[in-house]
Amino acid sequence: MNIEGKVALITGAGHVMGIGYAIVRQLLGKRVKGVGILDINDENGREVLDILQNEFGEHRVIYVNCDVTSKTDLEGAFEKVKTHFGKLDIVCNNAGIQNEVNWELTLNINLMGTIRGTYLALEHMGVNYGGSGGIVINTASIAGIMTTSHLPVYGASKHGIVAFTRSIASNRTFKENKIRVSAFCPAKVDTPIQD
Repeated sequence: MNIEGKVALITGAGHVMGIGYAIVRQLLGKRVKGVGILDINDENGREVLDILQNEFGEHRVIYVNCDVTSKTDLEGAFEKVKTHFGKLDIVCNNAGIQNEVNWELTLNINLMGTIRGTYLALEHMGVNYGGSGGIVINTASIAGIMTTSHLPVYGASKHGIVAFTRSIASNRTFKENKIRVSAFCPAKVDTPIQD
């Protein structure tokens, strides 16, 4: 996919040490038209926005406060990004936490947020919905393809992302709407989630 002129939406992109931020920088460096940065942490999100707007231009990056566990928040964020840039071509469901104590929140952010974001991508990019097709990239983890005894819930959430992505990638509705879905599974990365 030639990404020049495309518009992307990245969840969990509001920290300068995070994977989402690295994805945004790469996209902007490869001349996408614009990127919507979604994050729940306003302070970090606005810091990232300032850095990226200063480097790449104010018109190419927006920040939207968004809780991916909230259907309303996520729907509103998709609408804001699409309205601002006029289209949507790339969605990266990247928001994630690693919290074995608050395991329900871990599942809601990591797995449910990814599933919800993938279906919203279909509604906003699918050719049968007025879009031009596109790509969805889900951030999984090596913990999604092997077990980790000290992170059972995190591992379960990432296994779920891998299984969901594999299944939806061959789903007829997504294919008919010209949407490709993939995931990547990084090993241990020095990001805030490790803290």
